[in-house]
Parts: sequence; structure tokens; C-alpha cells
Amino acid sequence: MTDQNTEIETFGALKDKEPQKPPRSQWRDVWDQLSHHKGALVGGGFLLFITLFVLIGPYLWTLDPKQLDIRNKDLRPIYSLLWDSTANTSWAHPLGTDNLGRDIMASLIAGGRASLAVGWMAMILSLVIGSAVGVCAGYFKRLDGPLMRLTDLFLSLPILPLLLVAVTLFRQPLRAAFGPEGGMFILIVGIIGITSWMPTARIVRGEILALKEREFILAARSIGTTPFKIIRRHLLPNVVSPIMVSATLGLATAIITESALSFLGVGFPSDFPTWGKLLSDAVPRMEEFPERVMLPGILISLTVLSVNYLGDGLRDALDPRIRGR
Repeated sequence: MTDQNTEIETFGALKDKEPQKPPRSQWRDVWDQLSHHKGALVGGGFLLFITLFVLIGPYLWTLDPKQLDIRNKDLRPIYSLLWDSTANTSWAHPLGTDNLGRDIMASLIAGGRASLAVGWMAMILSLVIGSAVGVCAGYFKRLDGPLMRLTDLFLSLPILPLLLVAVTLFRQPLRAAFGPEGGMFILIVGIIGITSWMPTARIVRGEILALKEREFILAARSIGTTPFKIIRRHLLPNVVSPIMVSATLGLATAIITESALSFLGVGFPSDFPTWGKLLSDAVPRMEEFPERVMLPGILISLTVLSVNYLGDGLRDALDPRIRGR
């Protein structure tokens, strides 16, 4: 009789017990992991800061980056007074001016807008192309071979000479159609996007190959769901994580590529400031004015480094196999 009463009490206790906390969502776990990744927080914070700096900066610092002021040329930054009390400085130009009197801070802000705009647009274009190629190659078996061979072909091409040839061939027609700045923007974004989609395609293809044999995909096929709906409803939401990680790395690659093209003098027009163009203009007098090389170089390096740290944090947070380590 005692054992029967004990079983009844135990059953009642289990029956009346309610869960104390609601189930945690996946994105809550991702945020908890990301918030403990110091590199990702620092990288994301600096990327947000530099984005706001180049977007809001022109409204706070209203000097025209293209305005020439020969009377105030070759001014040194204010901080140069720390080691040289006789430096020619002006509070009207806290970061100094170049050899034509253009304000360096205004040039850095305008150059950052151009470099980040090219980086974001080229990254989006490469993600769209890479995701489309990866999904088609992974889901449709008859397309896998041709698309992967095309990917291998693009991977084997020398990217920098290809970029230079493409800029030389298409620069004048696009400038005539969209203007000198708009045409070069479209050309640089298109070239970088078309030549940087291959890693994304390989990553997405691998994920699709693993997912399409899962039970929920087989069940969707068995009830007659069309391939387009399977891809849109089931496959693409499950490959968002690797695509987001690839996006951060693609952004860093696009910024470096645009800076390299501008540094070589085949990017935007000579009077249009970008971080790479500022580096190129400062090289001839870098021994006399080293800050003109250091300032855009530091911005490029810190921006790319912050994007890479953010990508590492997203990879750790979005991958359930290593989450929590």
C-alpha cells in the first residue's frame, strides 16, 4: 500500500510540474555567444563607428574635399605639435592639408564613403552570384559539374591583371553612359563582385549537398513540392549562417581590392578621393609628410581587421558544433 501511494504522489508531482523558463530561441543563443566574443564586439563596434563617421561626417564637417586652398597648403596635423612646436598647423584643418590645400579630414570622410559603398555593393553582388551558383550546383545534379568547373576556371584566373584589363576595356563606355564617377563606381563594383563570388559558391554548395538528403527535404519532395519552393522555404533559410560569414569576409576583400585599384591609378577619377587614392597621392612626399600615408592606411587596416574579427565571431556563434567553446 505504501509503494502504491508513493507512485501516486510521484505521478502527481510530475504531472503538476510546469516548465520554469520558456525555450530559448536559436538567435538568442547566437547573440549570447557573440556577446562573449571580444574580438567580434570590438570589430562590430569599430565598423559601426566608421560607417557612422563617413555617413554623418559630411554634415558635421562641411568643408569640400575637392576645394583648393593654395594659401593653406601643406599644413601639418594638430597633434604634430606634440613633438614639433614649430609645425605649421591650423585648427581650421585639424588633420592638416595636402599639397593643394585640400582638407585631409574631409578627404578621409569622402574617401571612406566611396570605399565602403564599393565594398558593400560588391559584397552583395558577389553573395547573390555565389549563392545562386552554389544552390543550383548543390541541388541540381546535372548542373553540378558545369557550374563547379566554371568556378574552378574563375579561381584559376589571375585576379589583379584581369581587373586591370577589364577597367581598361570598359572604362570609357561606362564613363560616357553614367558619368566619370558613376561609371567607375558601376565598373569597379561589377568587376569586384564578378571576380569574388567563388568562395561563397563552394560554401553554399557544400551546405546544400548535406541538407538536400535530410528527412524534411525528402518529405517535401514526397508531397510534390516544387524545387523552387524547396529552395526558397527550406534550403536558403538553413544556409543563412555560412552566407553571413562569407559576407563579412567578402566586404573586407572588396575594400582591399578597391583600395588597390585606386592606389594603382585605375579607379575613380584623380580628383575623386578614396582611401586608396589618398595613399597613392601621399607616396611621393611620404618622408616629409608621413601622416598623409598613415591616416588612410590605418583606416583601411582597422576597417578590414574589424570586419575579419566580426566574421570570426559570427562563424563561432552561428556554427552549433563549436558554439560555447
